[in-house]
Amino acid sequence: MRILFAGGGTGGHINPALAVANYIREREPETAILYVGGADSMEQRLVPAAGFEFRAIRVSGFQRKLSVRNIGRNIRALWRVLTATKQSKKIIREFSPDICMGTGGYVCGPILREAAKMGVPIVVHESNAFPGVTTKMLARYAKCTMLGVEDASKYLGDAPWELTGNPVRPQVIRADKAESRRELGLDDRPLILSFGGSLGARSINEAMADLLVRSSKDGRYQHIHGYGQYSRWMPALLAEKGIEPNASNIDVREYINNMDVALSAADLVICRAGAITLSELQAQGKAGILIPSPNVAENHQFHNAMAMVNRGAARIIEEKDLTPEKLTAMIDSIFENETTVDEIGKNASAMGILDANERIYQVILKVLSS
Repeated sequence: MRILFAGGGTGGHINPALAVANYIREREPETAILYVGGADSMEQRLVPAAGFEFRAIRVSGFQRKLSVRNIGRNIRALWRVLTATKQSKKIIREFSPDICMGTGGYVCGPILREAAKMGVPIVVHESNAFPGVTTKMLARYAKCTMLGVEDASKYLGDAPWELTGNPVRPQVIRADKAESRRELGLDDRPLILSFGGSLGARSINEAMADLLVRSSKDGRYQHIHGYGQYSRWMPALLAEKGIEPNASNIDVREYINNMDVALSAADLVICRAGAITLSELQAQGKAGILIPSPNVAENHQFHNAMAMVNRGAARIIEEKDLTPEKLTAMIDSIFENETTVDEIGKNASAMGILDANERIYQVILKVLSS
């Protein structure tokens, strides 16, 4: 089998592709795999590091807000679409794939569109509850659009789709709560895990600060909080607010590098609503308070969060409504009733799909055999 992957721009597009590529390579070691992504991009660094051949095309997205500056950007984007189309044809002819799989981001638009025109079957994976523009455009050409969240199907019209879930790292699936709590040296008090991604989220950090200070003094909860690369001011803020410097129940870090352990040990998770993060919450059956980022395309994190909230699998606070008082009150109310955390976690677990890689692999095989 020869398979071409395309997608990039964010970890949410790159990581599912790499997970599936690794799974296929394990199942069929002779498979030839090529990943096509953007030039000067995150995937240009991550894909070769994962051991896969990488080819770059230079493409950029269109700006929707009308301004003099954006008109210039859109002229450049149009020119890059034309050149990317030519590059895509050349790559497809040279690699001669049996199938192409796109995982989102505008970079996969030209390559999959050209593949379909050249008679190469294409499939698409959409991790979010609200499909991106590229996914909706490509769905009409795809043999199948694979969905991480069933709610996305209502935006695809008559395009064929299957629910496959989002690939989740095996170490997250395998992590054991009791073992992780022992490893972290935790006691029986509830553990709150909070983070805003590797770069950090100012709103979450500011809202968590008061609770961390309170917990350092009353000891009600244990905490692991990741404040992120862009919020290195947070330790100073906590010191200013009077956090107890030797509080054994508080672990504040820039980056949580053992997320599988921290996640499995947690009783409640406070985080953004990226698709892969939510799939990991579901895989571990964790109660969550979701604070969707409003700074993402088509507000897709809000739709991701609501897919869980509507099933009783999480709580939500929109960033515009987020205050330290509201967040603290919601946390306290969740822990007031002993059954609430378990009920939310069970509902999250019911949404979990632990064999997404196998489901995606089977879709690919089915398309190739049709």
